[in-house]
Amino acid sequence: MTVSISTAARLGDTVLDALPVDIVRPAYDRAATRIGIVHIGVGAFHRAHQAVYVDDLLADEPEWAICGVSLHGAGVRDALRPQDGLYTLALLGERPVLRVIGSLKEVLYAREDSSAVLDRLADPCTRLVTLTITEKGYCLAGDGLDLANPEIVHDLASPGAPHGAIGYVVAGLRRRWRLGVAPYTVLSCDNLADNGGRLRRAVLQFAQRIDPALKDWIEAEVAFPRSMVDSITPATDDVLREQVSAQLGCIDAWPVQREAYSQWVVEDRFCNDRPRFERVGVTLSDDIAGYDRAKLRLLNAPHSALAYLGSLLEIETVADAMRRPQLAGFVERLMREHIAPNLDTPRGFDPQAYIGAILERFRNPAIRHKLSQIAWDGSQKLPVRLLGTISDALAAGRPIDVLCLPIAAWMHFVRRQANNGVALVDPLDQALSTIGRKATGDAQGDVAAFLAMDAVFAPLGGDPRFVGALREAYARFGDATPSAILRVLAGEGRA
Repeated sequence: MTVSISTAARLGDTVLDALPVDIVRPAYDRAATRIGIVHIGVGAFHRAHQAVYVDDLLADEPEWAICGVSLHGAGVRDALRPQDGLYTLALLGERPVLRVIGSLKEVLYAREDSSAVLDRLADPCTRLVTLTITEKGYCLAGDGLDLANPEIVHDLASPGAPHGAIGYVVAGLRRRWRLGVAPYTVLSCDNLADNGGRLRRAVLQFAQRIDPALKDWIEAEVAFPRSMVDSITPATDDVLREQVSAQLGCIDAWPVQREAYSQWVVEDRFCNDRPRFERVGVTLSDDIAGYDRAKLRLLNAPHSALAYLGSLLEIETVADAMRRPQLAGFVERLMREHIAPNLDTPRGFDPQAYIGAILERFRNPAIRHKLSQIAWDGSQKLPVRLLGTISDALAAGRPIDVLCLPIAAWMHFVRRQANNGVALVDPLDQALSTIGRKATGDAQGDVAAFLAMDAVFAPLGGDPRFVGALREAYARFGDATPSAILRVLAGEGRA
């Protein structure tokens, strides 16, 4: 029987069958699913990324539905609980595709539903705990836990009534340890170097303070796989809400959106069973660092190149930049001919296919990724995105002239911003702006001033091969006007 819905109705299980035929919906009986995953930090990225992979799994593995836990706000719970946990994912492209996701079976707000969260963590059916809490949520200091963090101070004083993610992870494991229940795997899904290793060290340090025997059990029994995630997920706004609700024919209080491309790489190290993630496109690998390195060098480095060259060309977004043939051609050549040959890739990884996918992502007109935002924090980003490739190229005796052009463009960008009185969004803003204001356009003097910043360039800044190539690149841009930039790109942009 067809059920009709009105625009005043709310998205939920009872209206699924009445949604328009072009709306993709769960391909399984939601009532038959059981919670096997607790996810801490149920924000937009999780709902647009990991929850979608799980949604693909549930038709064949109904025991892996998700309980989502919000730590610092009731908004997601209050929006999705009246919708039976359902929400819409808009996949952005030439024509957006709408898909209703059903893997989120329960949503809890920890401050008000603390007992329910702890019960769910202690439930033997829960075999995987995942996290997207941003780096701040791990309360780290250096390579360990920040014991002065107010959240950690509170949770160590009240381990049975935690506020933070580390406190909840340990509280759940502590209950299972006392009950003789097998532990769950703890999987960080934040883009944080060595995320599993750093999370493990934080949990062990926290547990040691509570009970050394608990710490020993966690150390021996609990797995903390590393992972890498990737997909551009713009924030939800009222425009998206209105568009999605209009297409559904009912109200969705909190849809999410992302580009069509999605990547999830997970270290295959679990302690209490796992979903068959490989069936739904997750890459299982023992070399997460290799995938992180590939992303930094083949995705993030070209992003930075587009940001500084595109900003000097007065272009606003990545997609706009890719519509300029000289700039698009340069970036492709940079990736294929100068970054990929200097990259040690994981087993089974195809760098040329990965580059093709990245270029397609860059061209997506539905993603308005602003170059001004990508240009933030250049002093922190360039060393890991580009200088490592330059070091490897020098060690292999390969040319670095093209690789130096984005670095030189950043220097000209800093100079232009300083001369225009525009503050940089960068932790080294004051020092960089001083260098920029004093720059005269002389390659030798300007480049020497930048290279004196050891926090950015050491030890590469003392290599005469790099110094010479960077001076030449800086000089080639001349006064860094759009016409000057285009003349350089015309010579270097042969794709």
